[in-house]
Amino acid sequence: MAEQQAVEPVIRDVREKGRLEAYVDDVFAGVIVYFALDEEPHALVAVHTVVDADHEGRGIAGALVREFYAIAAREGVPVVPLCPYAAEWAERHPDEAPPASAEVVRAAKRQLGATPGLW
Repeated sequence: MAEQQAVEPVIRDVREKGRLEAYVDDVFAGVIVYFALDEEPHALVAVHTVVDADHEGRGIAGALVREFYAIAAREGVPVVPLCPYAAEWAERHPDEAPPASAEVVRAAKRQLGATPGLW
């Protein structure tokens, strides 16, 4: 099987649906499902990252998480990576992914637990 080439996807923040979507050549390639924390201090909470099977191994998930952290930085809020992929990415990129406080992580877990339909 031929090795996949990394691509630079077009990423769209669909905030009203809690989705950060990636497209390659106008074709859906992947998504981070997320929500904004209601409590102060507000945060963006990554719940799930999925890449379409046809686009795996091309850097889509990493591009999504990198942009998710960039959006949070522009908005001045932390990221809570409850998604295992986003958490692993954050550990590998500490310069781009500052950790959220324990208080914010607890608040994100409470909100997710109280609202299972968030994702």
